[in-house]
Amino acid sequence: MSSATPLLDNTIEPDEVPDVPTGNIASAKPTNPRAPVVLTPGTQSGHTGSTPSDAENGIAGIFRQSAHPLSLFFLYFFRVAAIVVYLLCGFFTTNYVLSTVIVVVLLAMDFWNCRNVSGRTLVGLRYWNQVDDDGESYWVFESRDPSRPANPVDSRMFWIALYTFPALWLALLIVSILKLSASFIPIVMLALVFNVSNAVGFTYADRDAKIKFANQLGGGWGGIGGLGTQVLAGVVKNSVGRVFR
Repeated sequence: MSSATPLLDNTIEPDEVPDVPTGNIASAKPTNPRAPVVLTPGTQSGHTGSTPSDAENGIAGIFRQSAHPLSLFFLYFFRVAAIVVYLLCGFFTTNYVLSTVIVVVLLAMDFWNCRNVSGRTLVGLRYWNQVDDDGESYWVFESRDPSRPANPVDSRMFWIALYTFPALWLALLIVSILKLSASFIPIVMLALVFNVSNAVGFTYADRDAKIKFANQLGGGWGGIGGLGTQVLAGVVKNSVGRVFR
């Protein structure tokens, strides 16, 4: 090989250049793009999470919103316990006297607690029967100052308990009569006496409190105070009686 002969030519051919698309790249996108869907762990499409108000529902929420949770608890505890013992005593003991005594004690404790504690603290009402010197008995009603209204949760739960449990005992009385369970009828009758007595007493106490409040409003109307008192008292008296008149 001669040294004058070059190993490579001085001219290097370029590589083939691929065809590069030209034009607006954005025009190649689809005309109707799909909206992005963001999924997070633990969620499903169309499912809404719990709101803060949901946490306030249920029994725990009621007691959290109550101004007197202890009074509210015992109001329902004695009433529910009396019905539960009445219904389930036959599964645990055959001693009729023992089960009767337990139910009567629970009913008596509920009657005293409702009239003297729960009614006074939850709705600001109290009643009792008093005998004067002539031997005549009459009802005495006490009510809270209208400027300090009761907690709405306490008031609602109190009236629900006051009217619901007499209806439950009435249903149990009907069942006892249909089943010819003569031994249990006296217990149910006693429960009805206690529960209906409280329902009637607090109904009249509530009506009396509203009439007094109407009289106070009417007395502040100056010259037309007497007329205002009569009108308001008449309206309240006719519209407030919840169940009994």
